[in-house]
Amino acid sequence: MRRIIAAAAALTLVAGSAPALAAPCKDPKTGKFVKCPTATTKVTRCKDAKGKFAKCGTPGAKPVS
Repeated sequence: MRRIIAAAAALTLVAGSAPALAAPCKDPKTGKFVKCPTATTKVTRCKDAKGKFAKCGTPGAKPVS
């Protein structure tokens, strides 16, 4: 009898944690689980003529890879 109860308790713990493992990304506005973003966008940085970082819209700024 104790083995059956222990097995049932273990099964409920495993089954209860399955949704958390399946979708770890949660939308902060709605609170619902959503598909996780796969790719991150690389931020373009620019340097000015002196070699200091600057906004890419300023004159003389060139993108750095």
